[in-house]
Amino acid sequence: MAKKCEVCGKGISTGIKLSHSHIRTKRTWSPNLQKIKAIVNGSPKRIKVCTSCLRSGKVVRAV
Repeated sequence: MAKKCEVCGKGISTGIKLSHSHIRTKRTWSPNLQKIKAIVNGSPKRIKVCTSCLRSGKVVRAV
């Protein structure tokens, strides 16, 4: 299952968690994806969109 925004392509990013004792472990950050019904090419379709795309108005929701 893909964890990417279908509008901007934002996906999972990886990095290192650093504890107080300086133990380094790998971790991931996931985008805040919402499954919404939006207008795509003139017809309603269910897509996964990150909340930053929703707030900025890049997506037209189907009512």
